[in-house]
Amino acid sequence: MNAPLDPRTQRLLHDPIVPTLLRMAAPNVLVMVAQAAVGLIETWFVGKLGTDALAGMALVFPIVMLMQMTSAGAMGGGIASAVARALGAGRREDAQALVWQAVAVALGFGIAFTLGLWLGGRALYAAMGGSGAALDAALTYSHWVFAGAVLVWMFNSLAAVIRGTGNMAVPANVTVAGVVLLVPLSPLLIFGWGPVPGMGIAGGAMALLVYYLAGTVALALYLRSPRSLLRPVWAQARLRWPLLRDILRVGLFGAISTVATNACIALATAFAGRYGAGAIAGYGTASRLEYLLVPLVFGLGAPLVAMVGTCIGAGQRERALRAAWTGAAVAFVLTGSIGLAAALFPRQWLLLFGNDPAMLEAGTQYLRAVGPLYGFFGLGLVLYFASQGAGRLMWPVVGTLIRLAVAGIGGWLALRWGGQLVHVFVAQGLALVAYGLFIASVISGGAWFGRPGWPRSTGALLRRLA
Repeated sequence: MNAPLDPRTQRLLHDPIVPTLLRMAAPNVLVMVAQAAVGLIETWFVGKLGTDALAGMALVFPIVMLMQMTSAGAMGGGIASAVARALGAGRREDAQALVWQAVAVALGFGIAFTLGLWLGGRALYAAMGGSGAALDAALTYSHWVFAGAVLVWMFNSLAAVIRGTGNMAVPANVTVAGVVLLVPLSPLLIFGWGPVPGMGIAGGAMALLVYYLAGTVALALYLRSPRSLLRPVWAQARLRWPLLRDILRVGLFGAISTVATNACIALATAFAGRYGAGAIAGYGTASRLEYLLVPLVFGLGAPLVAMVGTCIGAGQRERALRAAWTGAAVAFVLTGSIGLAAALFPRQWLLLFGNDPAMLEAGTQYLRAVGPLYGFFGLGLVLYFASQGAGRLMWPVVGTLIRLAVAGIGGWLALRWGGQLVHVFVAQGLALVAYGLFIASVISGGAWFGRPGWPRSTGALLRRLA
C-alpha cells in the first residue's frame, strides 16, 4: 500500500513552477558554485608551482571532472531520479532501500576509477600530449587524487539521495562548510607551514580528499538523523536488482554522455598539445570556465530532476514538460551571459592562474571563439538533467555524441589542413551549438511522451513559465 505523500513532495506536484524551481535552485546553485570553487582554489595554488605543474594538472583535470560529473550528474542523476519517482508514486519503502543501492554504486564505480587510473594513467596522459616534467606532475597528482575515488563517489551519491527528496539545502550546507575547510588546507599541504612539510602538487590532491571525506561523513550522519525524510536501516542493506536497475538505466546512459562531454575536452587538450605545454596550460585554464558552467547548470538541473521525476511518478506529464522548458530558458540566459563576458574580458580570467605569454594567448583564443556560444551548452545540459528526471535519456546522449563528433572531426581537419589553434577552438564552439539545438529539437518533437512539447509561440512560452 502506498504511503501518503509528504509536504515536500506535495509542493513539487502542486506549487507554482517558477518560484518553486528557483527556490530549490538557489541553495543548489550555491553548492555547485562552492564545488567549482574547490577546483579553482586548487588550480590557483598549483599555478604558483609553475607552468609544468599547471600543465600537468590540466592533463588530469578532464579525468577528475569525468569522475565528478559521472558520480554527481550521471549516476547521481539516476539516483535522484529513482528516489523522486518512488516518492512521487508513494513508494516510501523503496525510496529508503534506494539509499543502499546508491552506496553500492559508489563503491563499485569508485574502485573502478582507482584501478583504471593507477594502471592506465601514464599512457592516457601521454596520449593527451603530456611529456617531461608536465607528465611527471600529472602522474603525481593523478595517483593521489584517484586513490580516494570512492570518497568522491560516496559523497556525490549520498548528496543525490537527499536531492531526490527535494531537499537541496543540506548538500549545499555541507559543501559550503567543506570549502571553508579547504581554503586554508590546500595551501598548507601544497606549500607547507611550520611542522607541516610542503607536498607540492600532491598536497592539492590530499586536501581535496580530506574535503570529500568530511562531507561524506556529514551526509551519512544526516541520513541517520530524525530530520531526514529517508531513514535507511541496516535490515535493508542488500542489493535489490529492480531498484538498482532503476538507477543504472538512467545513470549508465548519463555516463555515456558524461564520457563524451569530457572526451571533447580531452581531444581539444590533445590537439592543443601539438602547440606545446603553454598551449595545453592555456586551453586547460580557459576551459575550466566551461567546467564551471557544469555545476552552475547542475544547480538548476538537480531540482529539475526532482520536480520532473516526482511529476512523472504522479502522472503529471504536462507539468513535467513546463518545468523542463522553464529550466531551459533560465540556463540559456545564464550560461550565455557568462560566455559573452568571458569573450569580452578573457585575460581577467586567465591572469587568475598565471601570466605565461603562451598560456595567455591560447586561453584568449579559446574564450573568444567558444565563449559566445556557451548558451547552447547550458540549453542542452539542463534539458539533459530534465530528461534524467523523466527517465528518457537516449536522445540527449545522442546529442552529446554529436557534439563529440563535430568537435573531434572539426579539430582533426583543422590540424590536417595546417590550421591554427583557433580553428580547433572554432570546431569546439560549433559542437556546442549542435549539442544544444539537437536536444531541444528532439524533446520538442516528443522524445519523452511521443507528442510535441515545444512552446509554439512567445505567448505559449510565457504561459508555460507561469
